[in-house]
Amino acid sequence: MLKLVGVTKTFGGQPVLQGIDLIVPEGKLTTIIGRSGEGKSVLLKHMIGLLQPDSGQVWVDGVEISRLHGHALNEVRKRFAMLFQGAALFDSLTVFENVAFPLRERLRMKGQDVTSRVEEKLDQVGLDGMGHKFPAELSGGMRKRAGLARALVMQPEIILFDEPTTGLDPLMAKSIHDLITSMQRKFGFTAVMVSHEIPEIFWISDYVAILKRGKIAAMAEPAEFQRTTDPEIREFITVGGTVSLSTASSGG
Repeated sequence: MLKLVGVTKTFGGQPVLQGIDLIVPEGKLTTIIGRSGEGKSVLLKHMIGLLQPDSGQVWVDGVEISRLHGHALNEVRKRFAMLFQGAALFDSLTVFENVAFPLRERLRMKGQDVTSRVEEKLDQVGLDGMGHKFPAELSGGMRKRAGLARALVMQPEIILFDEPTTGLDPLMAKSIHDLITSMQRKFGFTAVMVSHEIPEIFWISDYVAILKRGKIAAMAEPAEFQRTTDPEIREFITVGGTVSLSTASSGG
């Protein structure tokens, strides 16, 4: 579904992506980990065409998008949704209006068609009856749920999650991870998530990739990934030491 070949990106003379080669399996949840400042969010923005590489190619289902512009790029983006760190809700709109926004603006849907789909998605993310509230009235976890509902409402083929549990306590972070995985299993979309949540991501991901020095240093299923002999990767995934690798890999 998604493939990056030799993608490079430099900002102000500072190399960030230095030859990214990555294939994202269709219909699976792939989590990208790595130290702060490695360019994980930059990588996501290349996948959806918000940034263009200095060199290399970005493929979406056989279409090379890195040099597309205007209408052609927008047509590809219709296949995507993205959940940002802060959910990126419009403060002046209610939860219902936030979720309805892409339906009205992009699909020109109206009336009961909008109401039915929005209410369905709010119910699926656990916000039934909360559509009248404004973002300022919601907890951090509820804002994440509202952002997920807005991502789901367009029925995308691909959803990108940029650190979706940032700022949440461990129990709330787990509930958001559980919600993301249940929605991904239910609807079968291709998911790419950037996260710092070690070891939790090993419980929920189909594949894990690590970004190191501007390249994908390793990618594998969680159990295989944790068997790496690379000392830097092993150190990174055991930081904190609160849960052993063997415990994490048996967590489902």
